[in-house]
Amino acid sequence: MQIQVFKSKIHRATVTGAELNYMGSITIDPILIEAAGMLVGERVQIVNIDNGERLETYIIEGRRGSGEVVLNGPAARKVQRGDKVIIIGYAFCTPEEAAEIKPQIIFPDDNNQLN
Repeated sequence: MQIQVFKSKIHRATVTGAELNYMGSITIDPILIEAAGMLVGERVQIVNIDNGERLETYIIEGRRGSGEVVLNGPAARKVQRGDKVIIIGYAFCTPEEAAEIKPQIIFPDDNNQLN
């Protein structure tokens, strides 16, 4: 049996843009992607702290060092620039594997930089 468990999180990232006329996804600075142990193309849940919206999408790579966190396509209607979001990654695994998972959690500053 496989279960879905929490594996990684970017906690309180600041939305830097919302691009409605785009096919869809979330653009994230690769420094944040790597630090959180996430992957380009990975399915993630986005939780908007400011308005309570929740949605799922996939990651695309932004510009390295830019600090960008941009919601694209229909997801752009769920956020505003400056909103704080939590980006959560999950993994499918056996219960035995789940017992070994140590989630990676990062806490970027207000400019989406890591200290």
